[in-house]
Amino acid sequence: MFRRSVLFLVLLLALSVSGFAQLSQQEQQDLAAYIRNNYTKRQVSIPMRDGMKLFAEVYEPKDKSQAYPIMLNRTPYSVGPYEADRMKTSLGPDFQFAREGYIFVYEDVRGRYMSEGQFLDERPQQVAHDKPTETDESTDTYDTVDWLVKNIANNNGRVGLTGISYPGFYTSSGEINSHPALKACSPQAPVSDWFHGDDMHHNGALFLAQNWRFFATFGQERPVPVPDNSNLRPWKGPDESDQYNFFLKAGGLKEIADLYQKGLGVRIKFWDEMMQHPNNDAYWEAHNILTRLKGITCPTMTVGGWYDNEDLYGALHTYESIEKMNPGLFNVLVVGPWYHGGWAGIAGDWLGTAYFEQRTGDYFRQKMQLQFFNHFLKDKGDMSAIHEVNLFDTGSHEWRSFDTYTPKDVTERPLYLTANGGLSFNGSSGPTGYDEYVSDPMNPVPYTQKILSVPAAYPRDYMTEDQRFAATRPDVLTYETAPLDSDVTVAGDLKPSLFISSSGTDSDFVIKLVDVFPDTYRYPEGVEPPANFASSVFQPGGYEMLLRGEPMPARFRDGFSRPEPLRPNTPAKLEFVMPGIMHTFRKGHRIMVQIQSTWFPLVARNPQQFMANYQTATNADFRKATERVYYGGRNASAIVLPVLGR
Repeated sequence: MFRRSVLFLVLLLALSVSGFAQLSQQEQQDLAAYIRNNYTKRQVSIPMRDGMKLFAEVYEPKDKSQAYPIMLNRTPYSVGPYEADRMKTSLGPDFQFAREGYIFVYEDVRGRYMSEGQFLDERPQQVAHDKPTETDESTDTYDTVDWLVKNIANNNGRVGLTGISYPGFYTSSGEINSHPALKACSPQAPVSDWFHGDDMHHNGALFLAQNWRFFATFGQERPVPVPDNSNLRPWKGPDESDQYNFFLKAGGLKEIADLYQKGLGVRIKFWDEMMQHPNNDAYWEAHNILTRLKGITCPTMTVGGWYDNEDLYGALHTYESIEKMNPGLFNVLVVGPWYHGGWAGIAGDWLGTAYFEQRTGDYFRQKMQLQFFNHFLKDKGDMSAIHEVNLFDTGSHEWRSFDTYTPKDVTERPLYLTANGGLSFNGSSGPTGYDEYVSDPMNPVPYTQKILSVPAAYPRDYMTEDQRFAATRPDVLTYETAPLDSDVTVAGDLKPSLFISSSGTDSDFVIKLVDVFPDTYRYPEGVEPPANFASSVFQPGGYEMLLRGEPMPARFRDGFSRPEPLRPNTPAKLEFVMPGIMHTFRKGHRIMVQIQSTWFPLVARNPQQFMANYQTATNADFRKATERVYYGGRNASAIVLPVLGR
């Protein structure tokens, strides 16, 4: 059951990321028929400079009256169907591209499915290629592009490169030292830094639920090229119907790592490697592509979603890194109100119970994505809707454009925690004190009120989920402003600056920023959440809409490579950066901050005692701890918000 469920979810993800969820069943059938009638498919083996051959499928228009650009997607998730007489039912970044006319190439990356060689997760980029046979993802992309333009008939000499999530990583790494034929690149939700903010860890805290089930299949070894998943072992371990209790019973991270052996009969190599590197060391630095995004000449549009639990960090930092290291390049950023990959297929007017009043996904695909590729690959796109930085305001429900990711006219304003659960921009001169709670790793705060199976990974809408369920718990501190007397627009990264203490020697502190809607809030007349979206238990009035949440382990307060224990019951300063938002808190709304020490099982539990490697913790290592958060005076705690000028 585990194997079948996981594979189904992988296929479902592939469909959503390919971009056709908004089409009706008839429209999907019509598109598939159009592809069968207007394209041919062939399979090729593309030689790399070290002699390995990568497998690719090429879809070419039957109409030979014009030359076409090539649209390349490099993926670890299979280019199938592999049968010669079966074709994909969708082509390109979204449904428009098949009829627009491109040559589409899908390539299995090195060591995956039908491609030769050894697969390495987030393959480290070589600083220099001292030998002609040295390879990484930039050289594999260069060799692929070079072969395609020389061997695919009827191409116009221009290549576009795009992908979402892991294929987004292969896009950004493929841009490094760009091949001259690369003319339009779009890394979307690109994996970039697996320690600080993408997928695996956020600020060094392991994101458990989504990654454990992913590596249960993706992490299994593929000894020889295969066109299917026949190499995967089925799950024979404990029941997975209740995700929260599954991970609670599993124990500490050592026991969770051992669970692969018990349930699959094999260990997962990358997971075991990861468990040996709890700090930001040379291992993680080698896997960080952000410091190596140089030599890029390909015009670039990086895309991300404000509610992308996996790779929002990658989108924001990929854009900024490319901007810094490649001056003068056409380099733009688009971030909308989307979950991971959602911009490829959803209408984008809803996410769970959050309503954004316009079809943002449709707008992006029609006015931005298609125009970007057509402009640089076909000399015909309308670029008028694309600016340097394109951000959707999730509170005022409008697109905004800026010259930089953090707008120049923002002011960093500390929003101070005050007595009696208050928040105030008016300084820290009030009463001093602290609030406290007992954090029990054996009764952790859930990150969602939905009951999920392990293979479900996480609900796409948890990042807009109503937080009233959490606010009622005694181990969650809640602070909020009075109703706002005018709009407050926040644009950019959030910077908590807290004074905390613990009765233990280590704890996580999870900070959540929430927009509290008035009790009188209702959806516009005639508007209801989509019936097919699993939304929260919800009443619109008083909606506590999650905007951003991030964990920060106290052991990393002095640096991610230098973990230090807390001194029990002694105040310590805890500062860090949370991925940004573009959100207007409307007049009459309240700004809320919630603070807790568990967010389970999204984030693996901290043992709440300092360990040289907390990822070797067992169930016996967990400790209760009394956590304090201070306010006022010299221990004033705040979250610093980049407030946009009016």
